[in-house]
Amino acid sequence: MINFDLQNHMPLRELVYEELKKQILTGKIAPGTRMMEVDLAEEMGVSRTPIREAIRKLEKEGLVIIEPRRGAYASSLSVKDMVDTLEVRENLEGFAAALAAERMSDDQINELLHLADDYADAVNANDPIRVLNMDEVFHNYIYKCSENDTLIKLGELVQERAQRFRYLYYDKLGRYQNMPLEHREIATSIASRNAQKAKELSEGHARRLKEFIIRAEDLISKI
Repeated sequence: MINFDLQNHMPLRELVYEELKKQILTGKIAPGTRMMEVDLAEEMGVSRTPIREAIRKLEKEGLVIIEPRRGAYASSLSVKDMVDTLEVRENLEGFAAALAAERMSDDQINELLHLADDYADAVNANDPIRVLNMDEVFHNYIYKCSENDTLIKLGELVQERAQRFRYLYYDKLGRYQNMPLEHREIATSIASRNAQKAKELSEGHARRLKEFIIRAEDLISKI
């Protein structure tokens, strides 16, 4: 049974939705896993109704597939899915970095530089879970500091899709060595208010990851 935070005032159906979503994104519920309402309800200590509502909501987000007479399954995740996501991410993050360079306060810039250092510390400590978390925090903070609400929402969607892939495969494939430097360069360009350079560095960061995933496709297919 999952002990939900009693101080959280979200409706139960939202708590159940967030928990199932987290389990799918982090790979605890693996792609292709059948999501049995009875089993999930028992595991989470709730009735089947919020489970059913959460599954339907997750289907709309593409994280669950519901097949007639067969049930609900966690959706699959292919290399093409990740490449498609990174093609969008390349443009969004370049735009977000450019806006952030123009709009961030000095305090926000200091926080971004601190986040870049935290990411490097996680890599140096060889802590994959912390690496994944700090990578997400770093990029989401840039989106936040763009001060563009539409861009922030799109960024959250793209980051969620990328996060799922990273949890499933990224710790097996690596590419941590150069990323602390890339994060630092992006943060430094934003700190210097160089919007064009921030845009180019952020686009290059996502593009190199996309190219890396394409090159690693044969390896990923064997995982």
